[in-house]
Amino acid sequence: MSKEKIVVGLDIGTTKVCAIVGRKNEFGKIDILGMGQALSTGVNHGMVTNIPKTEDAVSQAIAEAKARSGIDIKVVQVGIAGQHIKSTPNRSLLVRNNIDTEITQSDLNRLADDMYKVALAPGEQIIHVLPQDYTVDGEAGISDPVGMAGLRLEGNFHVITGHITAAKNIYKCVTRAGLHVENLILEPLASADAVLTAEELEAGVVLVDIGGGTTDVAIFHENVIRHTAIIPFGGNVINDDIQEGCMVMKNQAELLKIKFGSAIPEENKENEIVCVPGLRGKEPKEISVKNLSRIINARMEEIISSVVYEIKASGLEKKLIAGIVLTGGGSQLKHLPQLVEFHTGLDVRVGYPDEHLAKGMVEEVKSPAYATGIGLVMKGLNAVNSQSNPTIVPDKVDEAPVAEEVKVARSKGPGLVSKLAESFRNLMKDEELEDYKRENNK
Repeated sequence: MSKEKIVVGLDIGTTKVCAIVGRKNEFGKIDILGMGQALSTGVNHGMVTNIPKTEDAVSQAIAEAKARSGIDIKVVQVGIAGQHIKSTPNRSLLVRNNIDTEITQSDLNRLADDMYKVALAPGEQIIHVLPQDYTVDGEAGISDPVGMAGLRLEGNFHVITGHITAAKNIYKCVTRAGLHVENLILEPLASADAVLTAEELEAGVVLVDIGGGTTDVAIFHENVIRHTAIIPFGGNVINDDIQEGCMVMKNQAELLKIKFGSAIPEENKENEIVCVPGLRGKEPKEISVKNLSRIINARMEEIISSVVYEIKASGLEKKLIAGIVLTGGGSQLKHLPQLVEFHTGLDVRVGYPDEHLAKGMVEEVKSPAYATGIGLVMKGLNAVNSQSNPTIVPDKVDEAPVAEEVKVARSKGPGLVSKLAESFRNLMKDEELEDYKRENNK
């Protein structure tokens, strides 16, 4: 097993915690070996708010994935999201001493490492440093300057930051569940790998991942990510609106949205009525499907307006030839693509992750709701291929994972590794580490 390139993606979401086990076959497709999921009750708007509940959900999802795949899971690729995530453009400069020597990958790594010296707000930490393009001796727009001659090398970078406490809480939940965090990956980047095509990345595309607690936006142009944002609204807010507007229970609100909900009220007739069972001793409640759609439409238009704002903020609204790709569980809402197309004027489609899947449990994970989990597996496999090291460790581990072992996802090329591990070492108390070891040795 240690020779196989097997990766586990762990998506800790607001509505569910999902673990997907996969490996790449000889044709470059992903074989799904197993999956497990559990109800998430300790996460709010993409951030862990209750560590014991989240730890339990992670343990349940991993246990199910182990049982269905037959693999002893020890290492996972974990996604991070939440409204604390920010992205900013930055520029770095390197003056080389010898014009006779070629520009090397080491020079590019030095440019990227300079990004970690940028001043940040207290409590924030860099998660990803993603290269945009380079300038060599005044010649701009170079995607890969390795091998060129030049003295003045400049690089444009997309720097993604987040609260270190949010990342620490995710790490704590995973390690307490007996797992090792191999990579910490921004969730919209993972979803993009799962549902976007090479042509869309080149032409210019907006990925909108509508989850339970957040809506993640990632904008790509010329194969480079140009803008990222996390909108603190998702499918759960729509459920809350339905619960309040229709005076129903929370679970009934979710079922109403899934079975009868629509993003466009005009697509429903006035005389369409849904009968909802009442509480004990109460009469059943009749709800107009058109009124239900009006409630959903109001919140969806608010989310779409936030997406439009992010598109304009990126400065690429005229360059998005491939339009918008919707994914995530919320993208399955009836008539949503038509509503998004009406408000943005861009072509819209729903992105499914099944294009990259070969065999195994494809039918169970081909829904847009599993795009992030599939993307985390793909990110992990790409890291495996570049490093030729398996992410599944041997079956026996002498002691529980500790903070020193954490690694954060690389972006493009070696050397672009976040400094989160150092911060984790400073923040994790010695007593906590001893607790982990004692619990594991019981």
